[in-house]
Amino acid sequence: MKPTFDLNVVLAHIDEAIRPYPKAAMFDLFEQGYNTLFEQLMSCIVSIRTLDETTIPVSLRLFEQARTPQQLLKLDVPTLTQLLYGTTYPDQKAYTMLGIAERIVNEFGGELPASYDTLTSLKGVGPKCANLALGVATGMAAISVDVHVHRVVNRWGYVHTKQPEQTLKVLETQVPRDQWVNINRLLMPFGKHICTGTLPHCSTCPVLPWCEQVGVDRHR
Repeated sequence: MKPTFDLNVVLAHIDEAIRPYPKAAMFDLFEQGYNTLFEQLMSCIVSIRTLDETTIPVSLRLFEQARTPQQLLKLDVPTLTQLLYGTTYPDQKAYTMLGIAERIVNEFGGELPASYDTLTSLKGVGPKCANLALGVATGMAAISVDVHVHRVVNRWGYVHTKQPEQTLKVLETQVPRDQWVNINRLLMPFGKHICTGTLPHCSTCPVLPWCEQVGVDRHR
C-alpha cells in the first residue's frame, strides 16, 4: 500500500533531491539579477524548444545588449537573430521579441503589466511562458506546466491528463496556491535529472513511496 499522497511532503523531498543539479534556467537567471518581468519573458521565449544549457548563455548574451523593451527596439532583426544563435528558430524569436517590445512601448508606456491576460495577448506568448514569467519575476501564484511537469505528475498518478494544457487546469484545482511557483521550480529539474522520460531513476528516487509509476515499464 502506498502512503497517502501529501504534495507538501513530496515537494520537500524533491527540493532536497535536486540540490546537486542546476536550477531551472529562469530561476537561475532571476538569482543572477535578471528579475524583471520583461527579462523573464524574453528568457522564456529563448527557452522554447531549447535546453537550459543553451537558454542561460543565450539569455545572458541578449541581456548584455538589451534588458528593456526600449533597448531591444534599438536592435535590428539580423543583430537580434545573431544574439539568439543557438536557440531553435532564432529569426522567428527575434521577430516575436521585437513585436512584444513594440507593444509594450506603444501601448503600456514601456512597462510590461503583471497580468496574465496581457501577457497571453502578446503574439508568441502562451500560458506556460506567461505563468512562468509572472511566477518567477513577481512571485504571483502561477503554475507553469512544461513537458517535465506534465510527465511527472501523471507518472505519480496525481493527475490523469493527455496534454500540458489539461494538466495546468487540474493542478490549479489541486495544488495549494503557495506551492504554485514551486511546481516548475522543483519538478522541471526533477523531471530532467531524476524522473526522466526514459529509464527514470526509480530505485533511488526519494518520492517512490508515493509514486504510482504510471507508464513506467523499465527504470534504473
